[in-house]
Amino acid sequence: MADKKSKGEIYRIAGPVVVAKDMDAKMYDVVRVGEEGLMGEVIQIHGNKTVIQVYEDTTGLKPGEKVENTGSPLMATLGPGMLSTIYDGIQRPLTILKDISGDFISRGIFVDAIDKKKKWEFVAEKKKGDKVLPGEPIGYVQEYNIKHYVLVPPNVQGVIKEINEGRFTVEDPVCVLDNGKEIKLAQKWPIRKPRPYTKKLKPDVPLITGQRILDALFPLAKGGTAAIPGPFGAGKTVTQQTLAKFSDADIVVYIGCGERGNEMTEVLVEFPELEDPKTGKPLMERTVLIANTSNMPVAAREASIYTGITIAEYYRDMGYDVALMADSTSRWAEAMREISSRLEEMPGEEGYPAYLPTRLAEFYERSGRVVPLGIEKPGSVTVIGAVSPPGGDFSEPVTQNTLRVVKVFWALDAKLAHRRHFPAINWLTSYSLYLDTLAEWFTLNVDPDWTDMVKRAMDILQEEDKLQEIVQLVGNDALPEKERLTLEIARMIREIFLQQNAFHEVDRYCPPKKTASLLRLILLYADLAKDALAAGVPFEKIISVKAKEKMPELKFIKDYENAIEKLKEEMEKEFEALVGGEE
Repeated sequence: MADKKSKGEIYRIAGPVVVAKDMDAKMYDVVRVGEEGLMGEVIQIHGNKTVIQVYEDTTGLKPGEKVENTGSPLMATLGPGMLSTIYDGIQRPLTILKDISGDFISRGIFVDAIDKKKKWEFVAEKKKGDKVLPGEPIGYVQEYNIKHYVLVPPNVQGVIKEINEGRFTVEDPVCVLDNGKEIKLAQKWPIRKPRPYTKKLKPDVPLITGQRILDALFPLAKGGTAAIPGPFGAGKTVTQQTLAKFSDADIVVYIGCGERGNEMTEVLVEFPELEDPKTGKPLMERTVLIANTSNMPVAAREASIYTGITIAEYYRDMGYDVALMADSTSRWAEAMREISSRLEEMPGEEGYPAYLPTRLAEFYERSGRVVPLGIEKPGSVTVIGAVSPPGGDFSEPVTQNTLRVVKVFWALDAKLAHRRHFPAINWLTSYSLYLDTLAEWFTLNVDPDWTDMVKRAMDILQEEDKLQEIVQLVGNDALPEKERLTLEIARMIREIFLQQNAFHEVDRYCPPKKTASLLRLILLYADLAKDALAAGVPFEKIISVKAKEKMPELKFIKDYENAIEKLKEEMEKEFEALVGGEE
């Protein structure tokens, strides 16, 4: 809080936008509005008039009530105690708000983001006399399975004059520098300002998701950006929850931004019960949830995205890989549109503000795999944003402007969802611009033929799409046998490889080596079948090979190596017998 507090009074009110007069303020200062002290943020200044977006319901406010400036921007409190917490858009813990005001949040409540009374066991890694630089860890607090490093704030450095181990609250100084600066377990950071780092790294390490269609055909790099647009019911939320559970990120930040209350309730009820496949403990122990439903004040929805990414950057600065899920950026854009219209700004396309593309780019650009300040181990923030285009129309402004800044596009398709093909990601309209940069990693760590196999699979699926138009005109039986075989192989890729059961205990997560083995087996069948067809074996005999019928079962087998090898041998013998019989 600033020492100097300036006061003004309400001049005009329009929904969440309040105009105050006669008040000293800077852009993005946090202010307290009205007798109840509602929280707001300065977004425009015209002479002696200050325009404020209020993060709480403004019902009952009237001109003449006081407005008080805190002199500081909206800050996120960063420290131990954030993991497993459910926050609202301005980082107030919802469980504490519920205890204070019941099921509906009362106005003007200020709650600490982190429990200031709880004591944490601090283990020092530095000693008296050590020189510390910005961002360097001086020790850590063990929080669940995560080592929560206590970092020197980005704008502080010096020589350690005193450092203490033991149990401390987040407000107790654990270290004092020679210049008098105190380092505590928690620090604050303005949410709209990206946290600094030493350098950005090339995105050449994949975020392994355990979803075959994503890892193989449309991979995402750690520190990368992805968008999941899709109409209602296509599976955006389930896809994001699956990624949160199975991706090889250390920390998950899940922002429910303007989603329907019942959808968010599902997340809040399910997440605490989900088991982390890595540790066997609750997934919430490495998750921060930000719940800002569509019935909550619209201005707080706009802030929730920045709160989430600031928390993600903080864990990145410790050298962790963070996956940030924003569900959905369309609701965030709608909040901007509503506030923009109250400000009487010139509207852009479909009423969205003209600065929508800039805001989207600023948000996604805060992703990245970086060398943090003071730590050599790289950390990353991977941003996965769901987009909810009205009526599934991908030509609308939010989807189009998102596509300009993200490098991975996972397009959900309502038709696939209606056919019960999940994940309902359309392989013809989706793309990943990380394919080439990640090819080396997959070739070295998974399979030397990875790139060639993926390319072949995509070629077959695209060939199927062309053939489908002919099939609709003349029927499947009128095609030459070679084309009929292509359709059969494409069907196998779709049903055996691309379809995945998110609720089956084995199939819900597929390691990259298993993904490669399954694809290799399907392509082996394709090669043997083509050779057999060329040798004169009838098409009906080729597609009724017994080993082929057993392939779908492999998805549900945990110890798959032996089963795949055995089936491969069976299939080779069957084809040998078929070709030998024809000869």
